[in-house]
Order: sequence, then structure tokens, then C-alpha cells
Amino acid sequence: MKANRKFTVLIERDEEGYLVATVPSLRGCHTQAKSLDTLMKRVREVIALCLEEERGTGSLELVGIQQVSV
Repeated sequence: MKANRKFTVLIERDEEGYLVATVPSLRGCHTQAKSLDTLMKRVREVIALCLEEERGTGSLELVGIQQVSV
């Protein structure tokens, strides 16, 4: 049996009301949905796809999140 891996998922709401999920540790791994339930289902699916593509390329480590005013 494979051990489960945990991923940090950033969730934001865009200007049209969609929830947008990004997995910072997996390059290009993101999805969107109108509801949180649908978003979380899609996040699991997209993580599985990103892990298949990631083999041999290495992943990123989330160091932190900062807000910057300009």
C-alpha cells in the first residue's frame, strides 16, 4: 500500500466568484470550481495528474507566503 502524501493547497476566489486552487509544491498544478466540494475533488484529481508528470523532475518546497503592498 502506498503512503499518502500531504500537499499544501492555496485557495483564492477570483473576480468572477470561482474558487482557484494552486498546489505550490507541484509546478503548474492548479484547478478551479464554483463550490468548495467540487474544488477539493478536482484538487485531488489534478494532484494525481501532476504527480504522474512530475516523475523525474523533482518538486518544489513551499517556504512561505507573504503579502506585499505596492
